[in-house]
Amino acid sequence: MALYEHVFLARQDLAQAQVDALAETATKIVEEMQGKVTKVETWGLRSLAYKIAKNRKAHYVMLNIDAPAGVVAELERQTQINEDIIRYMTIKVDELETGPSVMMRKQERAERGPRGERGDRGPRREREEAPAGE
Repeated sequence: MALYEHVFLARQDLAQAQVDALAETATKIVEEMQGKVTKVETWGLRSLAYKIAKNRKAHYVMLNIDAPAGVVAELERQTQINEDIIRYMTIKVDELETGPSVMMRKQERAERGPRGERGDRGPRREREEAPAGE
């Protein structure tokens, strides 16, 4: 079976429970066709780069899927029909990511502290000023 990452964007006016229900529906579609959803990540409500169908924000959800190609075709067909999903993308990957995705690690990094903290990168080098005569 092939490995896929499926990301969809749900409308901004949906409640989190409705977004979770959309993810559950996608999971059921995959499992009914002998596929597996190995991981579901909700990235939360995020701003869009441009308006899509009068939405400035969207709920992002990612699914890691292990299934044959026919399952992905059916999942995308069902996703197109759903009015609550404004965009989606499915890509075939060589290997599914274990642990949190890059987007989830990015959120963890933001929670650690303000940008001014140097952390493990070491002290900042001060600028050396040249003597006035040279």
